[in-house]
Amino acid sequence: MREDVEALDIRDVTANWVNAVVLEAQIEQRIKALADLSHTPLFFGRLDYLHTTQEGQRFYIGRRHVHDGDGDPMVIDWRAPVSQPFYRASRKDPQDVALRRRFGYTGGELTAYEDEHLSDPGEAERTSKLLQAEIERPRVGPMRDIVATIQPEQDEIVRSGLAGTVCVQGGPGTGKTAVGLHRVAYLLYAHRERLARTGTLVIGPNRSFLHYIEQVLPALGELEVRQATVDDLVAHVEVRGADEAAAALVKGDARMAEVLRRALYAHVTLPTEPLMVVRGSRRWRVPAHELEEMVRELLDRDIRYGAAREALPQRIAHAVLVRMEQAGEAPDDRVQNAVARNAAVKAVVKEVWPPVDPAKLVHRLLSDADFLAAHAEGLLTAEEQKAVLWTKPPRSVKSAKWSAADAVLIDEASDLVERTHSLGHVVLDEAQDLSPMQYRAVGRRCTTGSATVLGDLAQGTTPWATAGWAEALRHLGKPDALVEELTSGFRVPREVIAYASRLLPHIAPGLAEVRSVRESPGSLEIVPCPADGLTASVVSACRASLRREGSIGLIVADARVEVLAEALASAGLPYLAPGEETTSESRLTLVPASLAKGLEYDYVVLDEPSAIVDGEPDERTGLRRLYVCLTRAVSGLTLLHAAPLPAPLA
Repeated sequence: MREDVEALDIRDVTANWVNAVVLEAQIEQRIKALADLSHTPLFFGRLDYLHTTQEGQRFYIGRRHVHDGDGDPMVIDWRAPVSQPFYRASRKDPQDVALRRRFGYTGGELTAYEDEHLSDPGEAERTSKLLQAEIERPRVGPMRDIVATIQPEQDEIVRSGLAGTVCVQGGPGTGKTAVGLHRVAYLLYAHRERLARTGTLVIGPNRSFLHYIEQVLPALGELEVRQATVDDLVAHVEVRGADEAAAALVKGDARMAEVLRRALYAHVTLPTEPLMVVRGSRRWRVPAHELEEMVRELLDRDIRYGAAREALPQRIAHAVLVRMEQAGEAPDDRVQNAVARNAAVKAVVKEVWPPVDPAKLVHRLLSDADFLAAHAEGLLTAEEQKAVLWTKPPRSVKSAKWSAADAVLIDEASDLVERTHSLGHVVLDEAQDLSPMQYRAVGRRCTTGSATVLGDLAQGTTPWATAGWAEALRHLGKPDALVEELTSGFRVPREVIAYASRLLPHIAPGLAEVRSVRESPGSLEIVPCPADGLTASVVSACRASLRREGSIGLIVADARVEVLAEALASAGLPYLAPGEETTSESRLTLVPASLAKGLEYDYVVLDEPSAIVDGEPDERTGLRRLYVCLTRAVSGLTLLHAAPLPAPLA
């Protein structure tokens, strides 16, 4: 198939050089999409139907459609409707499937297969060993797709329609991130033309996370999906500063949107003088009350500040043209545009509806106590206003040390001035950590499209972490989104998730505990250490873990990173930073607790849980951070501590 594309001769089918460049780019993308991946087999399953369909009775299921030299299908794309029974069929509902076959691979080589006779009442139901082996396969390198192991509850979310927004609440190891990525791949398959026009975007919590997941979609043949963090979306200014927690809480509060709106529209003043437009030997007068009526009408329409500012000179010009027609002239559109560009008209517009730079607006709000007080009255308390004001206001926008929360405020102001471009579909992962203003920033990117929101309320580790999905979806602008909960865990061993779940009553009361389908005796080891021997014991645990197959994550409190880095270097153990790709030669990653979210390792060595809790501003946030760190392991967790364990784990 790739050779056929490479052999295409487009010289006689392009009308001009522009068409040729576009077609060449499309062909190049197609060739990339058809690349062979040595460790990614083309098919992983087979369906044999009881009754012959129009296409046939047997279908091989794979990551993409594959046809032979005559164009006849050899492998069916996993997203096609005919592939759905591979994920949904069961003994209770066989969906006309006589046999479901799963294929097992080692390094891209076919090594095993396993059959289920779904329509045979005499065959006992059993757990798929190949499915278990695929889930437990050692993780070296970036995140893999789960296309061969999608479960029925996951498949239902993956195949949900483009029109609606879906919010997935899922505990550790439930596969919510993979579900979100596979939903993008499915939507691109089912609505390719529409999404090709409008675009798709995956938003992750940080660059390390995006690097970890970046190979999933290309492995499924999808190369056009953009990936970004929220900070990337709102990068109108360079972020060089950081806020205290109190300031960040207020700046992230949805009330700031109304403060910004008030401050922006305060620049509009009602005209008090008439306008005189001179054209040739004639003068045309527009009285002040008529100008005021135009301004009030634009304010009442609640359109963007910039759009209204562009409309005002045309409104004024139209009023002048009416007077010209009444005087017997016959002006056309060119005359109206000329009047709109008249110096007197432009002067009135500049005075009545002046241009506003979003960054300068936010700069003034954070610098001028009186300006902030005037527009935050009834919204922010005096203490909250004081929290967001700069103690030493910078002289200009360029010299300001903007924080991440400030950048979100500027993005909000930019949208008030000029509408933000909307995409067809947005996937938002680790959504529980966003502030209301960050939700609004993401929501602006999908006002005319849909979203897949992924998160776990128990893993919220910011001071403004989401209290509930209903509130979050309202800030996102998708209050009618469908909320689904994944409660079956496939990644974290049962012993590990049960231990971590002791924290749930303290960090997310009422949230369902994840039920792991994987039993792995001996997967949890808790090792008390003397205070002066903790670091040496952690290094020894890392060395022992490296004797096993797969990736190793050493997760430590941020304050302990430097100490452990020196200890690993002294012991001759090379290590990677989060986001750097593991290989068979480099399998140990030193992970600060603040960057652990969303990552996974075959074996995790966890250093001093109490230090992780103490590193956060309050106990609940600290316990949530610890919950995240405890649930990164796929095969085993070794926990070492010198200080007493946090009370819920003791």
